[in-house]
Amino acid sequence: MAVRPPKRNTGSTLARREALWFYALILPWLIGFLGFLAYPMLRSLYLSFTSYDLLSAPVWVGLRNYERIFSDADFWQSLKVTLLFALGSVPGGTIIALALAMVLSQNLRGVNFWRTIFFIPSILSSIAVAILWLYIFRPEGGLLNLVLGVFGIKGPNWLLDENWALPSLILMSWWTIGGQIVIYLAGLKGIPEVLYEAAEIDGANNWARFRYVTLPMLSPTIFFNVVLAIIAALQVFDVGWVLTRGGPNDATLFYMLNLYERAFQMAQMGYASALAWILFIIIMVITLLVIRSSTAWVYYEAEVR
Repeated sequence: MAVRPPKRNTGSTLARREALWFYALILPWLIGFLGFLAYPMLRSLYLSFTSYDLLSAPVWVGLRNYERIFSDADFWQSLKVTLLFALGSVPGGTIIALALAMVLSQNLRGVNFWRTIFFIPSILSSIAVAILWLYIFRPEGGLLNLVLGVFGIKGPNWLLDENWALPSLILMSWWTIGGQIVIYLAGLKGIPEVLYEAAEIDGANNWARFRYVTLPMLSPTIFFNVVLAIIAALQVFDVGWVLTRGGPNDATLFYMLNLYERAFQMAQMGYASALAWILFIIIMVITLLVIRSSTAWVYYEAEVR
């Protein structure tokens, strides 16, 4: 009686081959993740418990850096400035971006040209944008004060006045909302026309259709944009560095600007690492609060009857 050879486990061989291909294909990303994200984060966490000046070896100091943070006036000032900036830039930018998206979603003549115009500022270099606004905010001969002068209004000193410096940067942040506009346009295009038709049959006017159809259906898009805008606002750095360097009188001392000065101007790398982790915790807590609140105001298509 002939003995049959054992069957090869082709399924297991194929699974191993697919696994090898999987790890080979993600290897570049994995190397980048470990080398440029995971290791720097773990390294900064370690340095936050040390005294390190970039020139000598780190010295373990335990929680001393974190204890020092809460008694540091610059920390509280920078945190206050950053939170005020976020409170001004995020809601204002969201409302303006949504309003412009509503207009640009209409079948108007030349609408593609205007969509391009509103999107361009969001892809320009932030440094170039900041220098442009530096000329717009000039007290003498600046474009903004010239426009106000036409209406008989004497413009303020803007970036040179500690009462106007932060509002000036908030106003500037509303100019770079092109990315949000594009996302809102995509969200608006995804709303079924049948919902508007049903609302119109029920006698809903323009405001009622916006309130009871557009906003609920667009709420996931608003939620997405708001979360990203909050994270970006809490990490703002470049405009404060280029335009004001934190002045006047620390009126625009953003958190990241204070962190940068501690790390690279005062060579307090351990203390700066502790500041970075405090900011990480603040962003995480605020983001989680927004996500938690989304159950009360974000509606998904499956929930709409």
